[in-house]
Amino acid sequence: MYRPPKYHKDDKEFIFSFIKKYPFASFILNGKRLLATHIPVLVEGNAENFRLYSHIAKHNEMDEFLAEDTEALLIFHGPHAYISSSWYQEKDISTWDYTAVHINVKINLQSREELETSLNRLVERFEKDQTKPLYYKDIPEEMLQTHLPQITGFWMRPIKVEGIAKLHQKYSNENINAVVKELEKSDDSTEKELGDMIRKENHTK
Repeated sequence: MYRPPKYHKDDKEFIFSFIKKYPFASFILNGKRLLATHIPVLVEGNAENFRLYSHIAKHNEMDEFLAEDTEALLIFHGPHAYISSSWYQEKDISTWDYTAVHINVKINLQSREELETSLNRLVERFEKDQTKPLYYKDIPEEMLQTHLPQITGFWMRPIKVEGIAKLHQKYSNENINAVVKELEKSDDSTEKELGDMIRKENHTK
């Protein structure tokens, strides 16, 4: 990943919190050609030592290339937005602010029991805030037995972790405040969130 030094964000707590907050990732590996899909990825462990896990459908063309110790790349995307130079005090070049985490991983295939445990945790993570949650244990057994053989679950061991936060570092306080103000006026919640991140990163009011 291209990362000018001022945008490096390799703090372990930042990385761990980021992948928990933005779990829908791009999953990329090299098959007969470069292949990618988009999947929810969960993490277990702590900031110092963690592993990730997910699953894909067996009819996904990536499935045949999932083998022990296969290397893959996960890209976790955070808030991002176009930043217009018209917001600055003086003419400048417009840009795009964003946050992301890239993790190179090695694959380990899950057993049937591990897959079921992973699916149970996945459903619980996203159902718990629903008005009437439908947990894994509530899914009819016949339905589970039909669908489980069509899924490949896998662990992912991090071998390289890189974070980036391009949040207007090194800009004047006046321009940073102007950018934050414009983003906070947006109707887009992602842009509002980015504005808050820019403000916190640069310690502005």
